[in-house]
Amino acid sequence: MADKQDKAAAKEAKKARKAASKAKRGQIFQAFNMQRKEDKALIPWMLGALLVVTGVVFGIGLLLGIEWFVLPVGIAFGLLAAVIIFGRRVQKNVYTKADGQPGAAAWALENLRGRWRVTPSVAGTTQLDAVHRVIGRPGVILVAEGAPHRVKTLLAQEKKRTARVIGEIPIYDVVVGHDQGQVELRHLQRHLMKLPNNLRPAQIDVVEKRLAALASRGAALPKGPMPQGAKMRSVQRTMRRR
Repeated sequence: MADKQDKAAAKEAKKARKAASKAKRGQIFQAFNMQRKEDKALIPWMLGALLVVTGVVFGIGLLLGIEWFVLPVGIAFGLLAAVIIFGRRVQKNVYTKADGQPGAAAWALENLRGRWRVTPSVAGTTQLDAVHRVIGRPGVILVAEGAPHRVKTLLAQEKKRTARVIGEIPIYDVVVGHDQGQVELRHLQRHLMKLPNNLRPAQIDVVEKRLAALASRGAALPKGPMPQGAKMRSVQRTMRRR
Protein backbone atom coordinates (compact mmCIF):
# COMPACT_ATOMS: atom_id res chain seq x y z
CA MET A 1 0.00 0.00 0.00
CA ALA A 2 2.80 2.37 0.94
CA ASP A 3 4.64 1.56 -2.30
CA LYS A 4 1.55 2.43 -4.34
CA GLN A 5 1.21 5.74 -2.50
CA ASP A 6 4.89 6.54 -3.08
CA LYS A 7 4.56 5.73 -6.77
CA ALA A 8 1.44 7.88 -7.04
CA ALA A 9 3.16 10.75 -5.25
CA ALA A 10 6.21 10.44 -7.50
CA LYS A 11 3.98 10.39 -10.56
CA GLU A 12 2.13 13.52 -9.41
CA ALA A 13 5.43 15.28 -8.65
CA LYS A 14 6.74 14.40 -12.11
CA LYS A 15 3.53 15.66 -13.66
CA ALA A 16 3.79 18.92 -11.70
CA ARG A 17 7.40 19.41 -12.81
CA LYS A 18 6.42 18.88 -16.44
CA ALA A 19 3.57 21.37 -16.10
CA ALA A 20 5.87 23.95 -14.50
CA SER A 21 8.47 23.44 -17.21
CA LYS A 22 5.82 23.82 -19.91
CA ALA A 23 4.56 27.01 -18.28
CA LYS A 24 8.10 28.46 -18.17
CA ARG A 25 8.63 27.64 -21.85
CA GLY A 26 5.32 29.30 -22.63
CA GLN A 27 6.34 32.44 -20.74
CA ILE A 28 9.67 32.60 -22.56
CA PHE A 29 8.02 32.09 -25.94
CA GLN A 30 5.45 34.78 -25.16
CA ALA A 31 8.18 37.17 -24.04
CA PHE A 32 10.17 36.41 -27.19
CA ASN A 33 7.21 37.20 -29.43
CA MET A 34 6.48 40.43 -27.58
CA GLN A 35 10.11 41.51 -27.67
CA ARG A 36 10.51 40.53 -31.32
CA LYS A 37 7.61 42.77 -32.34
CA GLU A 38 9.02 45.77 -30.46
CA ASP A 39 12.73 45.13 -30.96
CA LYS A 40 13.61 44.62 -34.62
CA ALA A 41 17.28 44.11 -33.76
CA LEU A 42 16.59 41.20 -31.41
CA ILE A 43 16.84 38.36 -33.93
CA PRO A 44 19.94 39.76 -35.71
CA TRP A 45 21.68 40.16 -32.34
CA MET A 46 20.78 36.63 -31.25
CA LEU A 47 21.82 35.10 -34.57
CA GLY A 48 25.03 37.12 -34.54
CA ALA A 49 25.89 35.91 -31.03
CA LEU A 50 25.17 32.31 -32.01
CA LEU A 51 27.34 32.48 -35.13
CA VAL A 52 30.21 34.42 -33.59
CA VAL A 53 30.55 32.27 -30.46
CA THR A 54 30.15 29.06 -32.43
CA GLY A 55 32.73 30.27 -34.95
CA VAL A 56 35.24 31.19 -32.25
CA VAL A 57 34.96 27.81 -30.54
CA PHE A 58 35.14 26.02 -33.90
CA GLY A 59 38.24 28.07 -34.80
CA ILE A 60 39.94 27.07 -31.57
CA GLY A 61 39.09 23.46 -32.30
CA LEU A 62 40.46 23.86 -35.82
CA LEU A 63 43.80 25.02 -34.44
CA LEU A 64 43.87 22.03 -32.12
CA GLY A 65 42.75 19.62 -34.80
CA ILE A 66 39.53 18.70 -32.99
CA GLU A 67 37.15 21.08 -34.75
CA TRP A 68 34.31 18.57 -35.26
CA PHE A 69 34.58 17.39 -31.69
CA VAL A 70 34.13 20.90 -30.25
CA LEU A 71 31.45 21.98 -32.74
CA PRO A 72 28.53 20.84 -30.51
CA VAL A 73 30.19 22.66 -27.62
CA GLY A 74 30.46 25.79 -29.74
CA ILE A 75 26.79 25.59 -30.70
CA ALA A 76 25.82 25.15 -27.05
CA PHE A 77 27.84 28.21 -26.01
CA GLY A 78 26.41 30.14 -28.95
CA LEU A 79 22.86 29.32 -27.88
CA LEU A 80 23.71 30.37 -24.34
CA ALA A 81 25.04 33.72 -25.61
CA ALA A 82 21.87 34.23 -27.65
CA VAL A 83 19.69 33.49 -24.60
CA ILE A 84 21.70 35.94 -22.47
CA ILE A 85 21.27 38.68 -25.07
CA PHE A 86 17.55 37.93 -25.25
CA GLY A 87 17.20 38.18 -21.47
CA ARG A 88 19.10 41.45 -21.26
CA ARG A 89 17.14 43.08 -24.07
CA VAL A 90 13.85 41.98 -22.48
CA GLN A 91 14.99 43.42 -19.15
CA LYS A 92 16.03 46.68 -20.80
CA ASN A 93 12.67 46.91 -22.53
CA VAL A 94 10.77 46.33 -19.27
CA TYR A 95 12.75 49.01 -17.44
CA THR A 96 12.30 51.45 -20.32
CA LYS A 97 8.53 51.03 -20.11
CA ALA A 98 8.52 51.35 -16.33
CA ASP A 99 10.81 54.39 -16.22
CA GLY A 100 9.01 57.53 -15.09
CA GLN A 101 5.85 55.81 -13.89
CA PRO A 102 4.75 56.31 -10.27
CA GLY A 103 5.89 53.38 -8.16
CA ALA A 104 8.48 52.16 -10.66
CA ALA A 105 11.29 52.33 -8.09
CA ALA A 106 9.28 50.24 -5.63
CA TRP A 107 8.72 47.65 -8.35
CA ALA A 108 12.44 47.54 -9.14
CA LEU A 109 13.33 47.16 -5.46
CA GLU A 110 10.96 44.22 -5.07
CA ASN A 111 13.11 42.38 -7.63
CA LEU A 112 16.32 42.76 -5.61
CA ARG A 113 18.23 39.53 -5.24
CA GLY A 114 19.72 38.64 -1.89
CA ARG A 115 18.90 39.42 1.74
CA TRP A 116 17.29 42.81 1.28
CA ARG A 117 14.33 43.99 3.34
CA VAL A 118 12.18 46.35 1.28
CA THR A 119 9.40 48.50 2.69
CA PRO A 120 7.70 50.46 -0.11
CA SER A 121 6.35 53.95 0.36
CA VAL A 122 7.34 54.76 3.93
CA ALA A 123 6.67 58.41 3.05
CA GLY A 124 4.81 60.06 0.21
CA THR A 125 2.80 62.97 -1.12
CA THR A 126 -0.56 63.33 -2.85
CA GLN A 127 1.41 63.97 -6.08
CA LEU A 128 2.58 60.31 -5.94
CA ASP A 129 6.12 61.14 -4.84
CA ALA A 130 7.39 58.39 -2.56
CA VAL A 131 10.30 57.27 -0.41
CA HIS A 132 10.97 53.54 -0.09
CA ARG A 133 13.14 51.98 2.58
CA VAL A 134 15.64 49.19 1.97
CA ILE A 135 17.58 47.44 4.74
CA GLY A 136 20.62 45.38 3.82
CA ARG A 137 24.30 44.84 4.43
CA PRO A 138 25.14 48.50 3.64
CA GLY A 139 22.68 49.75 6.28
CA VAL A 140 19.47 51.64 5.52
CA ILE A 141 18.90 52.98 2.02
CA LEU A 142 16.12 55.48 1.39
CA VAL A 143 15.09 55.47 -2.27
CA ALA A 144 12.99 58.40 -3.50
CA GLU A 145 11.08 58.86 -6.74
CA GLY A 146 9.11 61.87 -7.92
CA ALA A 147 9.68 65.60 -8.34
CA PRO A 148 13.19 66.45 -7.05
CA HIS A 149 12.12 69.55 -5.11
CA ARG A 150 9.49 67.55 -3.23
CA VAL A 151 11.39 64.32 -2.62
CA LYS A 152 14.32 66.29 -1.22
CA THR A 153 12.12 67.35 1.70
CA LEU A 154 10.66 63.87 2.04
CA LEU A 155 14.12 62.32 2.17
CA ALA A 156 15.35 64.79 4.78
CA GLN A 157 12.35 64.13 7.02
CA GLU A 158 12.54 60.35 6.68
CA LYS A 159 16.30 60.34 7.19
CA LYS A 160 15.88 62.32 10.41
CA ARG A 161 13.17 59.97 11.70
CA THR A 162 15.21 56.90 10.79
CA ALA A 163 18.39 58.21 12.41
CA ARG A 164 16.56 58.75 15.69
CA VAL A 165 15.69 55.05 15.74
CA ILE A 166 18.85 53.34 14.47
CA GLY A 167 21.54 55.66 15.83
CA GLU A 168 24.93 55.31 14.14
CA ILE A 169 23.85 52.78 11.49
CA PRO A 170 24.75 54.16 8.01
CA ILE A 171 21.90 55.73 6.07
CA TYR A 172 22.14 56.24 2.30
CA ASP A 173 19.71 58.22 0.19
CA VAL A 174 19.06 57.70 -3.51
CA VAL A 175 16.87 59.68 -5.89
CA VAL A 176 15.71 57.84 -9.00
CA GLY A 177 15.84 59.91 -12.16
CA HIS A 178 17.97 61.11 -15.04
CA ASP A 179 19.37 64.35 -13.62
CA GLN A 180 22.87 64.82 -12.27
CA GLY A 181 23.36 63.04 -8.97
CA GLN A 182 20.35 60.78 -9.54
CA VAL A 183 20.31 57.07 -10.34
CA GLU A 184 18.48 55.77 -13.39
CA LEU A 185 15.83 53.15 -12.73
CA ARG A 186 17.62 50.46 -14.75
CA HIS A 187 20.79 51.05 -12.70
CA LEU A 188 19.08 51.14 -9.30
CA GLN A 189 19.70 47.53 -8.32
CA ARG A 190 23.32 47.69 -9.46
CA HIS A 191 23.83 50.91 -7.46
CA LEU A 192 22.59 49.27 -4.27
CA MET A 193 24.72 46.18 -4.87
CA LYS A 194 27.85 48.33 -5.08
CA LEU A 195 27.34 49.94 -1.67
CA PRO A 196 29.80 48.77 1.02
CA ASN A 197 28.84 46.07 3.51
CA ASN A 198 28.56 47.67 6.93
CA LEU A 199 26.22 45.30 8.77
CA ARG A 200 26.26 41.66 9.71
CA PRO A 201 23.14 39.59 8.97
CA ALA A 202 22.16 39.58 12.64
CA GLN A 203 22.35 43.38 12.71
CA ILE A 204 19.96 43.59 9.75
CA ASP A 205 17.30 41.81 11.81
CA VAL A 206 17.83 44.21 14.71
CA VAL A 207 17.56 47.28 12.47
CA GLU A 208 14.41 45.91 10.84
CA LYS A 209 12.75 45.42 14.22
CA ARG A 210 13.67 48.94 15.31
CA LEU A 211 12.16 50.41 12.15
CA ALA A 212 9.01 48.28 12.21
CA ALA A 213 7.15 51.05 14.02
CA LEU A 214 7.85 53.45 11.14
CA ALA A 215 6.61 51.11 8.41
CA SER A 216 2.95 52.07 8.81
CA ARG A 217 3.48 55.81 8.35
CA GLY A 218 3.98 55.84 4.57
CA ALA A 219 1.44 56.72 1.92
CA ALA A 220 0.00 53.97 -0.21
CA LEU A 221 1.36 53.32 -3.64
CA PRO A 222 -0.79 54.32 -6.64
CA LYS A 223 -3.35 51.73 -7.66
CA GLY A 224 -3.79 50.10 -11.04
CA PRO A 225 -1.41 48.31 -13.40
CA MET A 226 2.10 49.39 -12.41
CA PRO A 227 4.41 49.50 -14.21
CA GLN A 228 3.93 48.30 -17.77
CA GLY A 229 6.00 45.23 -18.37
CA ALA A 230 5.92 44.17 -14.72
CA LYS A 231 4.00 41.07 -15.78
CA MET A 232 7.25 39.91 -17.37
CA ARG A 233 8.94 39.73 -13.95
CA SER A 234 8.65 35.95 -13.91
CA VAL A 235 10.35 35.80 -17.30
CA GLN A 236 13.31 37.79 -15.96
CA ARG A 237 13.62 35.41 -13.02
CA THR A 238 13.44 32.46 -15.38
CA MET A 239 16.18 33.95 -17.54
CA ARG A 240 18.37 34.52 -14.47
CA ARG A 241 17.94 30.92 -13.40
CA ARG A 242 19.07 29.79 -16.86
